[in-house]
Amino acid sequence: MTIEPSSQRPGGHAAVDDFDVDDPSHTRFDLVREGARRDGVEIVHYAPRFPAGRKSKVEKRVERSISLLLTLSGLLAIGFVVAYIWWPWKYEPGPAASKLYSPILAITLGGSLFIFGLALIVWAKKLLPDEIAVQERHDGPTTRDEQALTGAALLNLVDETWIKRRPLIKAAILLPAGGLGLAAIAPLVGSLIKNPNDPPILLTTGWSPLTNDRQKVRLTRDDGTPVRPEDVSIGGQMTVFPGIPGGATNTYADSPTLLIHLRQEDADKLRASVAAAEAAKKAGKKVELPVVDGMWKNFVAYSKICTHAGCPASLYEQQTNRLLCPCHQSQFLITDQAKPIFGPAHRKLPMLPLDVENGFLVAKSDYLEPVGPTYWERPVEVNDQEQPS
Repeated sequence: MTIEPSSQRPGGHAAVDDFDVDDPSHTRFDLVREGARRDGVEIVHYAPRFPAGRKSKVEKRVERSISLLLTLSGLLAIGFVVAYIWWPWKYEPGPAASKLYSPILAITLGGSLFIFGLALIVWAKKLLPDEIAVQERHDGPTTRDEQALTGAALLNLVDETWIKRRPLIKAAILLPAGGLGLAAIAPLVGSLIKNPNDPPILLTTGWSPLTNDRQKVRLTRDDGTPVRPEDVSIGGQMTVFPGIPGGATNTYADSPTLLIHLRQEDADKLRASVAAAEAAKKAGKKVELPVVDGMWKNFVAYSKICTHAGCPASLYEQQTNRLLCPCHQSQFLITDQAKPIFGPAHRKLPMLPLDVENGFLVAKSDYLEPVGPTYWERPVEVNDQEQPS
């Protein structure tokens, strides 16, 4: 059935100024049409896709197609929740199921949302009524009648879906609704159930003495050779790794560190910055913790893991003493405890406490704070560090 514009039909509502929204003889669509008229909307054409009687084969086929898409969407959403909870995620060298963790999460959740959207598109294109309306802009407050008419219009949206006569779709839509609902809350609930600091894998790195029989860990190159102070020229820098088995591999991907040999005036600036922060801390003033005096002579070492998103902050500008992260352009000032001065990073880079033993540079302890980006339940500083024996 096609509904013509009300102004073209005898007795159309366009000519009625005293329309009673409480008149029980009006159908819901009468209220919708009147609300549209008062809103400056003229319904030019309105026709259901299928007649209200017995379902045709075409209608049943469309309904089955939509139900199938909704079911697939729901199964993929449930698959996301199952993979999020039970799929192995811990890093393992070489081929391992953990390598598929992120791709599976992306495929299941992305596929669920895509197929759910596809189902809605097919529903709108094949089952919803064909409607053409023209609206004029208007200003002014909303009256009570218009509120009632708007409510009727919203309820009419449900009628237009013909969901009451489509029990198969009604049942099928419950699956993606429940699955996507679980997918939305699973990461939130999971983060509340599991303590990210137990076990404390985010609180320690390869620089911990526990990885070296409680001995101080040497600073080494990527080939495992130890670093002497004279190996780094004044104003120079070097990427160093923990001198332990696998220290330069992905097993200790949180441990790459930038060792810098500061010029004398720059080293003095850094010492003054640390001293000022320690004085402010003692005075009870607000400072960024922890305050680490980790320099050895004019040498300083900072984590290369950016505190914004975990990218390698490795572009060192010697003249400006800035360390740049190439991913999102965060900049850290080396002479001010590597505090961020530009970009999205909001925390300073952790400083590794340095020392020298037998002529080689070593780490006095692990970092005194978790390296990398912020996460829920992240402690500001790590106390009671395991000390080398």
